[in-house]
Amino acid sequence: MRLSTVLAGLCLGATLPCAVFAQSAQKPAPTTAPDPALVKVARETVAQMQGDRTATLSAMAAPMVGMMQQLGIKEQDKAQVLVQEVVMPTLTAHYDELLDMQARGFAIVLGKDDLQAIATFYATPAGKHLAAAQPQLAQVQLTGMQQWMQSVMPELQTKIVKAVQAHGWVPGGQAKPH
Repeated sequence: MRLSTVLAGLCLGATLPCAVFAQSAQKPAPTTAPDPALVKVARETVAQMQGDRTATLSAMAAPMVGMMQQLGIKEQDKAQVLVQEVVMPTLTAHYDELLDMQARGFAIVLGKDDLQAIATFYATPAGKHLAAAQPQLAQVQLTGMQQWMQSVMPELQTKIVKAVQAHGWVPGGQAKPH
């Protein structure tokens, strides 16, 4: 997953319900630490997947301006100053930490052969094009996710209310007395 996708998802709460639903479908991660050699392979793979560090970080600037505005800095010029002076330097300084976290996750979920195959793909022209296109693709995916959630939200709300009523639950988690 691209850094811009992660941060844009954090900025926009419309995708949160999807994350909640996805959590239950995932198998729990093992509690043991992954093999350091496998983490090293995963780190190299993740770095290739991210593509050019500067381009990846630069693509995040506009979504971060929106986040500043959501946090209360309504004037776009002031939000842009904060992004350039505070947010982007901080994210740049901690970028390797993100790659390390992602690498540990990849090493837990994927084996060495898979990681090497993924790295091989990202070394090809098509893989390099995919890595370069990730900021735009992430935005398209985020927009699609938001539109999808907005389209199913009324149905979900109606069904959830009916299910809560059918179970006899009342707001606050208390069951109605029988």
